[in-house]
Amino acid sequence: MAPRPVTERTADGRWIVVDGRRWRASDPSIPGALRAELVGSLMDARRAVGAAKRAGDEGAEAAARQRVQHAKVALGERGEPWWEEPSADGRRERFGAAVLALADHRAPDGTTCPSDAARAVGGEAWREHMDLVRDVVRGLAADGEVEVLQKGEVIDAAEPWKGPVRIRRARA
Repeated sequence: MAPRPVTERTADGRWIVVDGRRWRASDPSIPGALRAELVGSLMDARRAVGAAKRAGDEGAEAAARQRVQHAKVALGERGEPWWEEPSADGRRERFGAAVLALADHRAPDGTTCPSDAARAVGGEAWREHMDLVRDVVRGLAADGEVEVLQKGEVIDAAEPWKGPVRIRRARA
């Protein structure tokens, strides 16, 4: 198998260049293991888009495209630029996208932890963002996107919780 070509980057590292076209680079502050998982989620979603298109399933295609969007926002490739100070809405969007992309990647049987999203987006100061991440998770649960589990049981995310929780994609 031939080695992969090195991707050209702009001098500031914010963009990659493919066939002369600039694309936003992923946030370099994402820890390696979480980056690999988010890229895996992105690739799974892209394959799902192709499969849905081939099957002519517009609903599945739209759902897969939404998964692509979540992964790309979580990676910093879409949404507010990762090199700028984020707005409150931009931070919430990226934390929510990270929760959903990680939950999608670990589905159907796996779960994620709120701290995984905080680590992926918050950098070294991830602990400072845990209250916001928990609030984002509450909103996603209220919207029916995720379920919050404690000791393996679904809990009411609207109620304050203490101790460790896990998050999974909501089951139909």
